[in-house]
Amino acid sequence: MIKRTLYFGNPSYLSLQNDQLVLKYPEVEKNDTLPDTFKQQNATTIPIEDVGVVILDHKQITITQALLKKLLENNCAVITCDSRRMPSGLFLPLEVNSLQEERFDIQINASLPLKKQLWQQTVIRKIENQAAVLQSHTGQDAGRLSMLARNVKSGDVTNMEAVAASYYWTHLFPDLPNFTRNRDGDYPNNLLNYGYAILRALVARALVASGLLPTFGIHHRNRYNAYCLADDIMEPYRPYVDAYVIKLMRDFPEEKELSKSIKSALLQLPVCDVTIQEHRSPLMVAVGTTAASLFKCYSGQSKKIAYPKI
Repeated sequence: MIKRTLYFGNPSYLSLQNDQLVLKYPEVEKNDTLPDTFKQQNATTIPIEDVGVVILDHKQITITQALLKKLLENNCAVITCDSRRMPSGLFLPLEVNSLQEERFDIQINASLPLKKQLWQQTVIRKIENQAAVLQSHTGQDAGRLSMLARNVKSGDVTNMEAVAASYYWTHLFPDLPNFTRNRDGDYPNNLLNYGYAILRALVARALVASGLLPTFGIHHRNRYNAYCLADDIMEPYRPYVDAYVIKLMRDFPEEKELSKSIKSALLQLPVCDVTIQEHRSPLMVAVGTTAASLFKCYSGQSKKIAYPKI
């Protein structure tokens, strides 16, 4: 089932009633000149079971503990934004899968050779998808990327991922010859950052639903990062965000900031179509397939992660 992504960018009061998310606007509630019937119509209700991601993007949003608890119980990812209106925090449930402890144990005890093989698969598919985006969206020859993908070794010990990234970002935006991919860099880095943050939340949510800890990665290691595994598994999905950003740059050539229209478009990422296991699927559903296949690799039921292919 495709879950909804809800974005709140204005002063709001969010509460829970009858398993429904209730949205009210404080300026309407506090206005004594308005009739009570109008105030009653001010409330909007949304079934909790339909919600997959909630983005809180205003400092004057109030959310009740009861609603937050219910959202997490239904495996909803709740994203908070900073003063720059960029995603900065992520709430995820601690218990979703019924076999949680058993799956944690299997994940934590995964062997190093297995992790290296899984990372090799991840890097290969990421580079292949980068090649497809470069070819289809810029018309440039992606033969070099395809060659790099074929030469990825177990654990990517020769760092083909970095070599591919250098070539990819140098050629992806031909109209921006001086572009450098940097989290704090110039446009369109801001669009990429926002899209990646949404993607990261979707992947982390899927991992938790599969009974896995998003903290323990197959490659990424950082004592300050609670989402190392999510950062690993999202890599082959990043080119989908890149392609989406290229489209937005063409559709909104004058908008260099994260405007309402740009954010609204990026919030459609969870429902964009991807091809996984030779079937078309919304991205939100595909990441669930990938997470489930990862556990099968950990448990010895499979040797290959199911990743999408552009």
